[in-house]
Amino acid sequence: MLSTTAMRRAAIAAACSIAATSGMAQETPVKGGRLDLVVQPEPTSLMIGITTNGPSLLVGGSIYEGLLRYDENLEPMPSLAKSWEISEDGLTYTFHLQEGVTFSDGEPFTSKDVVFTMKDFLMETKSKWRAIMEPVADVTAPDDTTVVVTMKEPFGPFIRSLSYNVAPMVPAHVYEGTEYATNPANDTPIGTGPYVLAEWKRGSYIELDANPNYWREGLPYLDDVVYHVVPDAASRATAFETRVVSVLPGGSVENFDIPRLAAEEGVCTTEKGWEYNAPLSWMWINNRTAPMDNKKFRQAIMYAMNREMMLKVLWNGYGKVATGPITSTIPFYDAVEPTYEYNPEKAKELLEEIGYDGKELRLLPLPYGETWQRWAEVVKQNLKAVGIPVEIESTDVAGWNQKTSQWDYDLAFTYLYENGDPAIGVARNYISSQIALGNPFNNVEGYSNPKVDELFAKAATAPSDEERQAAYTEVQKILQEDVPVAWLTELSFPTLYDCSVQGLVSTANGIGNSLGETWIKK
Repeated sequence: MLSTTAMRRAAIAAACSIAATSGMAQETPVKGGRLDLVVQPEPTSLMIGITTNGPSLLVGGSIYEGLLRYDENLEPMPSLAKSWEISEDGLTYTFHLQEGVTFSDGEPFTSKDVVFTMKDFLMETKSKWRAIMEPVADVTAPDDTTVVVTMKEPFGPFIRSLSYNVAPMVPAHVYEGTEYATNPANDTPIGTGPYVLAEWKRGSYIELDANPNYWREGLPYLDDVVYHVVPDAASRATAFETRVVSVLPGGSVENFDIPRLAAEEGVCTTEKGWEYNAPLSWMWINNRTAPMDNKKFRQAIMYAMNREMMLKVLWNGYGKVATGPITSTIPFYDAVEPTYEYNPEKAKELLEEIGYDGKELRLLPLPYGETWQRWAEVVKQNLKAVGIPVEIESTDVAGWNQKTSQWDYDLAFTYLYENGDPAIGVARNYISSQIALGNPFNNVEGYSNPKVDELFAKAATAPSDEERQAAYTEVQKILQEDVPVAWLTELSFPTLYDCSVQGLVSTANGIGNSLGETWIKK
């Protein structure tokens, strides 16, 4: 449950105007203009209630909204909910919706849409949301502007689960009674956000125009936003240098180009906007087959990797070596052992102890650019040095999705968002109920441990932060001993932008949740 202090902060945030909490520049914003930025790789869909990869969220976050937004300390701020109360026993959440909000097709947004989104739509489309709803008894709408969520038991993480990327509000009048995955509206998304889809020229650009009926008075400032699809990293860097684009969102260019681009006159950088997502990279290890089914083999992989060198050389020092399943920037992280320093001799000892026969492993890089390919090459070299031969099997995004979701790999690079709380973004990667063929964003490694299942369930619903911390500390110790995946780096993705662009990041969800407040200084 949220602490009393956190509840008070939530009440204060709700009472304040959205503009006051947005963190915008003090200068008077200027209306008009167009913002050009990069999206990489091209999204497969903008319907972020179904497709939740990074590129889709970057664009779709300007079309869809959640009930709440979050500041860099992960405290809730108003969005489609203008205020809220949490009962003293933590069992009742009452949300008061903004008035006069319409979807981009002109239909009103009401509490009916919230109930439909929470109880029906997301329950079918998002495994993450199904886990969030387990402690929820019901979601009801006493009137058009009020939503009441009642809990079976206290569930503190719930207040952190209402962002646009976890629970985007979708129109009931469009999706009720349809096959959600094949609804034609997925190609022409209908949301309440500051921008609407104007044109999507596949392989070239996605253009969003200002929503003329946006509910936040005076917003958005920009007339339109254009996301350029530029497959080659060098060409993306050139596009920024020549100001074909004014913004390179985090991860748009190779890390080795960042210092050079950042040093140019008129270029600003920020690492803000990743506080909520807290991206953590690792290698999935297919726990289903030998020798990966042996935890000592998985420990050997951890000891074999020089992760400090990888961070310094491949990521230019941006980020932090991961110690385990929870990033150090979200609540309930604990610095427990083992953390696996670089020790190739220890790796060899473990391999000899288990009688490893030298079976070659297939390694699937993440197809997000040259940095990830280089990362795979370094891991291959590290593993070869301790006697583990590796074959790299490169593929495109669609192929990566297919192979990982069908468990057709031995080792596979990934990174996932932790979404502000371990109950929302961490547990799904390790609990046995999230082993589901066909989904590349859950327990893909096939790890199953009843004690871990029990601890994650206990931590999610414990009545105090102290009890939650105790459970999460214990589960981190078990996971770091079992090594279900090979943790790599707490990622940091610097955003580069022309200094004329103002108000680019105003929430813990970064560019994907902030462009309604972005403007261009003349």
